[in-house]
Parts: sequence; C-alpha cells; structure tokens
Amino acid sequence: MRPMTEIDVRESLANATPDEVRQMALPHDFVLIDWFHVDFLAWRDPRTRGRGYVVTDVDGVVSGVVVRAAEGTSRARSAMCNLCHTMQPGDQVSLFTARKAGAAGDHGDSVGTYICADLSCHENVRLALPLAPSEVRGSVDRRIDGTRRRAEAFVERVLQPSHSEA
Repeated sequence: MRPMTEIDVRESLANATPDEVRQMALPHDFVLIDWFHVDFLAWRDPRTRGRGYVVTDVDGVVSGVVVRAAEGTSRARSAMCNLCHTMQPGDQVSLFTARKAGAAGDHGDSVGTYICADLSCHENVRLALPLAPSEVRGSVDRRIDGTRRRAEAFVERVLQPSHSEA
C-alpha cells in the first residue's frame, strides 16, 4: 500500500456516518506501520465494541469500510476466515457485516463475511506454520496475494450499488 495519513484513512471510509468517522480510533501502532509491507489495513476499534475497519488501496484509490462483529461466540470447534483462508478455533473467527455505501446502505443493505475476530489476517498469512492441525498451507506469497485480493473484493462489494440502484 502507499503510505497513508490519518486524514487519508478517515476520508476513505465510504460507508461511515460522520459520527463514526469522528469517533474512529486508529490502530495503536499507526505511526509505525511499514506501508510497503502492508497489503491492506484492518483493525478493531479499541474504543467501540464490535466495530472495526478494513482499508484497501485498489489501483491507487484508498477505499475503506466500517465493519461490525456479530455479538456472541461461535459454538463451532473451528472456522475458516474468508479473507486469509486460515483455519482457527471457532471463537477466533467472527461474522462481520458492513453497511453498503450510498443509498443501498441507507435502505439497510449490508454485506457480511467471516473474518479473523481480531482482524489480524495480514499477520496470519505470513505465519510459516499452520494455525490448525488439519490446515494445509500454500506458499506465503500466494497466500498474501490471495488475502489482499479477497480483502479488496469485500470492500468493493460494500461499495457497489444494489441491483435496484444500478
């Protein structure tokens, strides 16, 4: 990703209300981020329970979305993150939803997917060893590229107008 400022990140949040943008807390290590080794930026808001953010850089355009984690924990023994494709204990993967941007979001449309509960997909794909005993790992470079593409696709789905708007 290209280096971003706090203003860049706040302005990228396409599905955020003005209050959400104002209240957003950046990751505690934001000033230390090595942007040339970040494929996308995702973090949980330490001040707002359940809220998180996913920010990508697609073709030079920074696009971000606000996501919300579902309440409660999973009873599943294990679950797979749909971004980084890592198997984890069930309580470490959460259903995240994002209100669609624009009129679709105003009408209540949203997009959801299962993501690592702490939004640490960027780090998880760089681990050499599997997170679960039955997990088979591909090459790290392929995993990183796939995770970036899936994060971008998720953000793009949130930004797309609904069928009735198109």
